Amino acid sequence: MIKLEYVLVVSAILFCLGLYGVLARRNAIMILLSIELMLNAVNINLIAFAVYLSPEEMTGLIFAIFIITVAAAEIGLALAIVLRLFKSRATVNVDEVNLMKW
Repeated sequence: MIKLEYVLVVSAILFCLGLYGVLARRNAIMILLSIELMLNAVNINLIAFAVYLSPEEMTGLIFAIFIITVAAAEIGLALAIVLRLFKSRATVNVDEVNLMKW
């Protein structure tokens, strides 16, 4: 059986890569992909702790399925917004979009 520490290290690396992608990217689609990477790292943590602490209960797995559902809804809505933004502004660069400015 794989040690819990190894799984947590992999999850931390994935989360840090996602955080770097959110902070460093300018493209809205790449930011969305980075957020999905961060959510997947959280799912790995939930499942690892669920298997490690109480393998007979399904609480961590249920939370992971809930996060996957919320992430799918979030990405669907965000892609619709990005496509509408691209149609009106011809760019998905977050620096060039100033819809909320005075």
